[in-house]
Amino acid sequence: MTGNLLQPGRAPSGGDTSQEASRVSHFCRRDSDGRVVCEMCPRACRLSEGQRGLCFVRACHEGQVVFTSYGRSTGFCIDPIEKKPLFHFLPGTPVLSFGTAGCNLTCKFCQNWETSRARQVENVSTPALPAPIAETAVRHDCRSVAMTYNDPVVFYEYAVDVADACRSVGLRTVAVTAGYMMPAPREEFYRHIDAANVDLKAFTQRFYRELSGGDLGPVLDTLVYLREKTKVWLEITTLLIPGENDSDGELDQMTRWLAANVGRDVPLHFSAFHPDFRLLDRPPTSLATLQRARSIAKGNGLHHVYIGNVRDDEGSTTLCGGCGAKLIGRVGYDIVFWTLTPQGACPACGVVCAGHFEEQPGRWGNRRQPVRIV
Repeated sequence: MTGNLLQPGRAPSGGDTSQEASRVSHFCRRDSDGRVVCEMCPRACRLSEGQRGLCFVRACHEGQVVFTSYGRSTGFCIDPIEKKPLFHFLPGTPVLSFGTAGCNLTCKFCQNWETSRARQVENVSTPALPAPIAETAVRHDCRSVAMTYNDPVVFYEYAVDVADACRSVGLRTVAVTAGYMMPAPREEFYRHIDAANVDLKAFTQRFYRELSGGDLGPVLDTLVYLREKTKVWLEITTLLIPGENDSDGELDQMTRWLAANVGRDVPLHFSAFHPDFRLLDRPPTSLATLQRARSIAKGNGLHHVYIGNVRDDEGSTTLCGGCGAKLIGRVGYDIVFWTLTPQGACPACGVVCAGHFEEQPGRWGNRRQPVRIV
């Protein structure tokens, strides 16, 4: 916890007071000692008047929890959807990506720490209300908008309003998240979301406690919830850190659990670690480690296992879950071949590939295009 709110009475950008109510959280309660408990995530920060939670952007103001940086983003960029990473959701199409300041975990290896751990929110943010975000995405021929760079859990109210603005103009919405969320807001949040990539950071409580400042259990609950209770398209990413979460035993245990509890058709991405933030004493993940992890996962029955953050053409190829035929080939984020039928099935055996596919892939490729919201 820390000091006073950042301009707590300030209306969102442009003086649009109709958005002011959107800053107030419905997921909080008054504790017996008079403090307000934020019930957005399992951290359950207990806040006195003027205090912020660990995420730094949710705070107690006039006896309520409010999101203090509604309508402010740390930047916008049009990315390939595969960068999220989502390989089975509108492949090849552009997605307008954005995030805000703040995060409810404290990962020592965070690659976006300049914004996720930012304390001077005004200095790293620019105004952007939901409707202009959706309009900008349409104007640039994006098929979806992704809430990413930091976790949309901490900017829940803003994320939901953006998702609703997107749906009103025919756009899909994507959440890139660590899945560290309480059941009630999780249920409401995913009513507004079309696809999610959940970051399963490891499969041990030790890792979550020591390196991320959280707990494994709520993340596993989110994965099961998304698979069993929603129609949200789900993919999973695990960043492999040498000596921390890359042992054969942990990878075997994790992928067996995923096969049994989440499903064999949910894509799993193993990404390479590069030293960053407060974890500079580990080497980058080797390609051999990523390939070993992929082999273990496929041996445990997962059909779609990918390698990311390094060049590996085989580890980027979508294979049929029935006969193993090559369906989608990629070099980086460029799609170099596509054999799916118009119905999204394997031409060799007829098994439908799990995902959301169009008759032809998009052609956005590896481009990354910063944009401004006006």
